[in-house]
Amino acid sequence: MLSVDRILPLARERLVTIRDNALLVEAAKLLGDRHTNLVVVCNDDGTMVGVVTKTDVVQRISSCHGSGCTMAVATVMIQDVTYCRPDHLLQDVWSIMKERKLLHIPIVGQDFKPLGVIYVRDALFALLGEVEHEESLLRDYVMGIGYR
Repeated sequence: MLSVDRILPLARERLVTIRDNALLVEAAKLLGDRHTNLVVVCNDDGTMVGVVTKTDVVQRISSCHGSGCTMAVATVMIQDVTYCRPDHLLQDVWSIMKERKLLHIPIVGQDFKPLGVIYVRDALFALLGEVEHEESLLRDYVMGIGYR
């Protein structure tokens, strides 16, 4: 079975973090990159304390009045974060993402420091690749190629 650490290099590329006391407009700038859809919020120790998505920022900024947009990211972030660890099975993570309709899940170490972010398409491509490989091995076995 495929574990999360198999796609960790790609997940590391997708990791974008921000401090919990940073301003919301700073998170908006990070999320302005078309490839960034989720920012992991960390405290002073670098420990994950929440996440912020484009939707969170747009909803909050659309209702800003005066100095309302100078609020800290911590006031907007989602604190109850679904996350995974490198040793979790990718199939299990995919199931959670599908069940909860999540497009991204942060990967954290034992110390809750972020290691990466899994995008749903990355998980799907990795799982499909594994299935295709197993199918190829089975086809070769049935056809008498290999396994002699």
